[in-house]
Amino acid sequence: MDNICDETICVLLAGGQGTRLYPLTSDRAKPSVPFGGKYRIIDFTLSNCLHSNIRRVLVLTQYKSHSLQKHLRDAWSIFSPELGEYITAVPPQMRTGESWYAGTADAIFQNLYLLERSGAKRVLILSGDHVYRMDYAAMLQRHIEQGADLSVACMRVPIADAASFGIMTVDQSDRVVDFTEKPSQATPLPGDDQHALASMGIYVFNIDVLREQLDADHAASRSSHDFGHDLLPGLIRSHQVSGYQFGGSGGRVSPDRYWRDVGTLDSYFDANMDLLSSVPPLDLYQDSWPIRTYQGQHPPARVSSSDSGTMGALRNCMLGNGSVVNGATVIDSILSARVCVEQGAHIESSILFDNVRIGAGARLRRCIIDKDVNIPAGTCIGYDAAADAQLFHISDKGVVAVPKGAFSALTAALKGPSSPALAKDSSTAR
Repeated sequence: MDNICDETICVLLAGGQGTRLYPLTSDRAKPSVPFGGKYRIIDFTLSNCLHSNIRRVLVLTQYKSHSLQKHLRDAWSIFSPELGEYITAVPPQMRTGESWYAGTADAIFQNLYLLERSGAKRVLILSGDHVYRMDYAAMLQRHIEQGADLSVACMRVPIADAASFGIMTVDQSDRVVDFTEKPSQATPLPGDDQHALASMGIYVFNIDVLREQLDADHAASRSSHDFGHDLLPGLIRSHQVSGYQFGGSGGRVSPDRYWRDVGTLDSYFDANMDLLSSVPPLDLYQDSWPIRTYQGQHPPARVSSSDSGTMGALRNCMLGNGSVVNGATVIDSILSARVCVEQGAHIESSILFDNVRIGAGARLRRCIIDKDVNIPAGTCIGYDAAADAQLFHISDKGVVAVPKGAFSALTAALKGPSSPALAKDSSTAR
């Protein structure tokens, strides 16, 4: 197995704009958005590489990449260059023309020279903006056993959600015989009309096949240069394409079968709240498969009583290092590092990033508060959608996202008596 991994190079696509996750992506790439009170989204994919013994990883960056590159430096400078191991950020270098990355296939094409000089026989292509755990070594092993030119990881999805995915059909030997990108009417699985088989955007290519296909795609003027839309349909007709079903018994990670595209505020919020379930569908506690990240030098978290003697209370929460809950109530929420919640505040079903300060008596419900935000005392957010919409971004399901710098720019306005967002708590605000 180690030899298989040694002969594989990984390309991790991490350059998307993440516009649907705005404002959390207003000044950071989507893969570097915080997740679960401790991690960045990209940590899940990179941890999978680490535990799968994939030690050569090219991270293709593009938009607003400084935060991501800093995180890669601080958290992932763990491999040995002397042994040919690396996790390297690769911004667009325009070696093949004047354009930025124009699609997933074009991003790989622009960096083919890095793949070719690596000497690798296979290329593992991943996305840096999904939350899941997976043993890629098991997929590589299956790829070789099947004699495949290309293997595509796939999973069962409800038929009602199929329009958001590329939908595959496989035969009894797991060969892919059909693929349709985001169909309006998907073909259900045999014997199960409630589910379809969806591509996860995880590919294993034999490098000679990848080079051939990318050269042809680059020359096709009408191509959108996307793997699912442009390359995969043709490959199914001309090559051996194998489907690898996610969440099976193969591999060393426990089969939790959890995979989430956290590309919108609502999907991001829901995935975080999944971690607070009585039995979380994503097992972060498997000792043999920990999720690695940057660990700041913070003091222990603390729940304390206020000066008036009111005791802080937590119920079903995750509390980051260095956080202090001082005579406040926090319910069903995730607090990252160095969050301070002052006396009388009430936080419910919310996600607070690093260094957030919640003033005394403030009330938050179904909120995402970006890092370094200082919520003034007495502020109410998440109780009046019309008032919140004047100041913040609200998702389709009513989650309120408060971006960095929101209150520093609005301090004067928020102090006015007519500001509903700063209305003091009342008997109706529960």
